[in-house]
Amino acid sequence: MTLQRRRLLLASPALALTSLGAMTVTDSAAARPASAKFAYAETGIADLQGRLGTGRLTARTLVLAYLSRIETNDARGPRLQSVIETNPEAVTIAAELDRERRLNRPRSALHGIPVLVKDNLASADRMQTTAGSLALAREFGGVTPPRDSFVIARLRAAGAIVLGKTNMSEWANIRSTRSTSGWSARGGLVRNPYALDRNASGSSSGTAAAVAASFATVGIGTETDGSIVSPAAANGLVGLKPTVGLVSRDGIIPISHSQDTAGPMARSVADAAMLLSVIAGPDPRDAATERAPTGIDYATYLDRDGLRGARIGVLRDSLTGHPATDAVFDQALALLTARGAVLVDPVTIPSASELGRHEIEVLLTEFKAGLATYLQEFAPGAAVQTLADVIAFNQRHAAREMPHFGQELFLRAEETRGLADPDYLAALATCRRLAREDGLDAALATHRLDALVAPTRGPAWLTDLIHGDRHGRGYSSPSAVAGYPHLTLPMGEVAGLPVNLSFAGAAWSEPTLIRLAYAFEQAAQARMVPAFARSTPLSA
Repeated sequence: MTLQRRRLLLASPALALTSLGAMTVTDSAAARPASAKFAYAETGIADLQGRLGTGRLTARTLVLAYLSRIETNDARGPRLQSVIETNPEAVTIAAELDRERRLNRPRSALHGIPVLVKDNLASADRMQTTAGSLALAREFGGVTPPRDSFVIARLRAAGAIVLGKTNMSEWANIRSTRSTSGWSARGGLVRNPYALDRNASGSSSGTAAAVAASFATVGIGTETDGSIVSPAAANGLVGLKPTVGLVSRDGIIPISHSQDTAGPMARSVADAAMLLSVIAGPDPRDAATERAPTGIDYATYLDRDGLRGARIGVLRDSLTGHPATDAVFDQALALLTARGAVLVDPVTIPSASELGRHEIEVLLTEFKAGLATYLQEFAPGAAVQTLADVIAFNQRHAAREMPHFGQELFLRAEETRGLADPDYLAALATCRRLAREDGLDAALATHRLDALVAPTRGPAWLTDLIHGDRHGRGYSSPSAVAGYPHLTLPMGEVAGLPVNLSFAGAAWSEPTLIRLAYAFEQAAQARMVPAFARSTPLSA
């Protein structure tokens, strides 16, 4: 869920802080810098495949190197707490893929490439699938899913190595209006690798921080509203929220079947495109994928001159209000023009301000129904089988599950009346009209635009477990509620913290967004390597 949640729910003051536990960053372990030298820092898929193909590198060696880096900098050292667990079979799988490479051609561009996945994607292996909650952990009666989620199955079939599961905002940030992004009872608080006292954003916080810190080559996040693009922005990454239905949601712990999707998180547009090529496509288990195109190699849309002649609308209403961030955005606009884009400035989406109250009714209703369906299929025999069970579990284990914030959204969701409720159906229809016909479709068609641009959000905020998130304004909801694609990538920095540019488009316009974003990326060269600093100036 994430970025827009606080705005649309009008958050109230936070619960009293009972323990700082997972977020203290002044201790000696957190203050120690990350290892300065890592052979595969910032290394992308194409580079690694070149080394793997010539025998200069093996997948086993690569996996061992990443596992060592995770142990040194995630579990110890700066203690990012971004990886909730590593795959005990990863080294064995890598060795088998090395053997296969010697005998046959690689399966795909991801053959032998380590990938980290968010802890809400079911995996039928020795790892757990918990959405960060103790309610699904094995110590409290959690079970191994009977099969892989669609995305993990596609990764394995492509020869990718599922290196581990990443920490996340528990239950993808749908539990409380007063939560702190990146915190889960099972994994603690994810720290931002650019400044350890800053928030990594959520709910795909662990994937974002881990990929930014080069704990894996690429990662998988999920989004309902902002949960890929906001943490990608806070951690200086490329994040791509696809059109709902391009990537199957089968086996993903849900919030909303109207808005949920998995998507790539990477350090470059090229890596995001290659990862999307593997995970996209129809799936008979997810009706929303019936229209998904098949067999597309999204890397073929990487074009350094891709901005020339493109008509791009500027969403001035989505400026962050943070002067330094908005100044960087203006510089990005100048670069778009210099690379041949035609800017229509400003473009407005008047209906965007009306989305909030309708969206939350849709999300809460669909969450209650979708969670029960997921638990029945992917956690049969687990101690919790319904939202009511999870609520009761949290109450019994409040000291561990609710030390910082409560579950008021769970309580509201439990009161919803199901997917046939007329009020829910009316809210869903209103959301689609406001976000699509009266929103993005109207803006794109009226001005004959290829895409829209906006700053994704301001720099990462200071983590505060007492008051919860203080993230400011940004762009995500229109694309999220419409179910349309949204790609974010680095555009610059503010006080040593990355800030990102958003490209938003019509349904199924991923090729266009990739083309535009790649051209901007190659011209801007704005990706920053994280320094694992203890803090950054408070003015940011």
